[in-house]
Amino acid sequence: MIPLWDADRRPVDFPIMTAAIIFANIVAFIFELQGGQAFVLRWSVVPNELTHGQHLETILTSMFMHGGWAHIIGNMVFLWAFGPQVEDVTGPWKYLAFYLLGGIVAMAAQVIAMPTATVPTLGASGAIAAVMGAFLVTYPRDRIRTVLFLGFFATMTFIPAVVLIGFWFVFQVLSAGIGKIAHTDQGSGVAYLAHIGGAIFGALAARLFEDPQRVADRAAV
Repeated sequence: MIPLWDADRRPVDFPIMTAAIIFANIVAFIFELQGGQAFVLRWSVVPNELTHGQHLETILTSMFMHGGWAHIIGNMVFLWAFGPQVEDVTGPWKYLAFYLLGGIVAMAAQVIAMPTATVPTLGASGAIAAVMGAFLVTYPRDRIRTVLFLGFFATMTFIPAVVLIGFWFVFQVLSAGIGKIAHTDQGSGVAYLAHIGGAIFGALAARLFEDPQRVADRAAV
């Protein structure tokens, strides 16, 4: 499933911060392409280093990095599908704080679960998971225009946010469990626990970051 946008509402204000975050991710990816593996290793989170107090800044820089074209395109599509509506009820600066804090909490969850891992961890997925968790709390019944793949065929459909995000979350939990059984403490290569931690943080913290006046104004539209 690939979510495209909220079919039931549009943000009142242009989502300038969501657009800026996407731009920052693109710029970071360009630096990755130019800097190669050395750049990736320097600015990604290596849990074993982080738990020993080394390269603490990477818990922030890693959330703007990606492992390839498919990784960044997929993440930015998900962010654009859910971010504008969340930004619209928080305001751009609260949204930025929420996004960054969500990414930090998500990465912390991954590091706590696998503190001795030496495999670099990177990506915006944890922060985007926080945005998805907030969207689920704020607009659970909104229909998300989604590309649904059925074997070799694809179709466009509308899926309620509670179903789409709920299915995504269950998949993360199951994948984390399977990965824990099948792999060592180095992890499976996908930060499922960061996704889970980010989504839980987003769902719990969403109301704290919302602007009550914005919520009331949007409800009246």
